Amino acid sequence: MLNPADARIVLETALLASQEPLAIADLRRLFEQELGADTIRRLLDELREAWAGRGVELVHLAGGWRFQTRPEFQPYLDRMNPEKAPRYSRAVLETLAIVAYRQPVTRGDIEDVRGVTVSPGVIRTLEARGWIDVVGHRDAPGRPALYATTRKFLDDLGLRSLQELPPLEEISKSLELAAPPGSPAAPATEHPVEAAAESAAVASAA
Repeated sequence: MLNPADARIVLETALLASQEPLAIADLRRLFEQELGADTIRRLLDELREAWAGRGVELVHLAGGWRFQTRPEFQPYLDRMNPEKAPRYSRAVLETLAIVAYRQPVTRGDIEDVRGVTVSPGVIRTLEARGWIDVVGHRDAPGRPALYATTRKFLDDLGLRSLQELPPLEEISKSLELAAPPGSPAAPATEHPVEAAAESAAVASAA
């Protein structure tokens, strides 16, 4: 069995090489299950401390652990890759907001809140982006699909669980504080999660 120092190097290597967050179960496979989950968590905490204060940090998200650029350094990297993240229509972002804060919801629920018909294209866009998925069907005529946000949605927002979603009245302020210098402030009338969705698009495209 590897000693703790060598095991940390293996974890570090795997996390740096991965494009997606890695769960504890994934990381245990590196050691053919010889290391327990508690040991892996302890080594990850040590690794996170070792990287503290650098331009890259180890974070724990809904989908697992990953290395990512610290927000304050992202503007510099953006100069090397000035491509714009995809922008979504107001209908897409409002729909995402409703799903995020009222899930699970049907398409009819979304239409009741928005007061307009939700086109199939809006739902397809969010599903293609990996932010929402069908989690069941309501016991009602037609058995309409129930939609909820995904782990990818949380990962793109840098969250571990839905419980970390800020209240609606706070999310705009938190995103504004986290926005890179020079980023335009969201209009006061904009739905808070619209800003969250755009922030996620930028984060995942980087």
